[in-house]
Amino acid sequence: MAEVPLVAPDRQPVMADVARLAGVSHQTVSRVLNDSPHVKGETRERVLEAIRELDYRPNSAARTLVTRRSQTLGVVSFDTTLYGPASMLYGIEQAARSAGYFVSIASLRSLDERSVQEAVDRLRDQAVEGVLVIAPQTSAVGALAKVRSVVPVVAVGSGAQAKVSGVAVDNEAGGEAATRYLLDLGHHTVHHVAGPSSWLDAQARQAGWRTALTQAGAPVPEVLAGDWSARSGYEAGLQLLEEPEASAVFCANDHMALGVLRALNQAGRTIPGDISVVGFDDIPEASYFTPPLTTVRQDFGELGRRGLELLLDEMTHDRSPAGRLLIAPELVLRSSTSGRRRHAG
Repeated sequence: MAEVPLVAPDRQPVMADVARLAGVSHQTVSRVLNDSPHVKGETRERVLEAIRELDYRPNSAARTLVTRRSQTLGVVSFDTTLYGPASMLYGIEQAARSAGYFVSIASLRSLDERSVQEAVDRLRDQAVEGVLVIAPQTSAVGALAKVRSVVPVVAVGSGAQAKVSGVAVDNEAGGEAATRYLLDLGHHTVHHVAGPSSWLDAQARQAGWRTALTQAGAPVPEVLAGDWSARSGYEAGLQLLEEPEASAVFCANDHMALGVLRALNQAGRTIPGDISVVGFDDIPEASYFTPPLTTVRQDFGELGRRGLELLLDEMTHDRSPAGRLLIAPELVLRSSTSGRRRHAG
């Protein structure tokens, strides 16, 4: 006689099928799925073998109703291909996966108060246990100050300005380190190509640049405005060429540094012989620029891990938001910088 299939081919196996195959009760299967210690080792293995044989997948919605835990976290981000925010999202996803959590993402066109609140509400409807908000803009910080949520909310990329717990790279320290390094090489001053003023990263990197110059008693040149793009860096590079004494420039991201390099090379300036250039981010292509770019590296993996730790801490201890962490960046030295060339008089 033909063997009767354990489960009809037109339906998904359920917990009762697992119990029947393993020869245990429905409650025992439930205990195994919830990793209860009150199951004998031999019985646990029999249940797990039945799960594998049937290719059983637990009903996550039903499990959430019973355990009140979805093992899902929400992330509020915004539509962008910029390296920093995209890398923050990737770092969060990797950290969540390692911790055994799923991630549900709400991607917004803008991070204003209404959009952020609607995104948090939408994620709560999906039974997330906590929410991480990638908040690198001033508008996002303002929105987070007013957001209402019964689950913990942690900001990523907002420094110490958000009214909720948060984690960010210490952009001010990075800008200060890059500028001080150029001054230590003997440059009289350091020019700066800044990011958009509405971005917290741009504000902090510019503040670090200004602090280093002021502490060294060096002149503070007029800031060259950019928008994170290589095109804006190229235009800033053309302006820099009008400064005959310019010998060093710190760019607020690597893409703008790429544009500066293009403008300087096009004008016949040697790098770093005539002008030293430093970027920020350490994008994967930075070591392949001409010349390879000295830059400030951000550890987005650590950013994701620490942000997740903050969120899990609040989820576990149900405490009021207070934690704020800054992660130190790293200056990566390559061949786009050198000591100031001294010309014969």
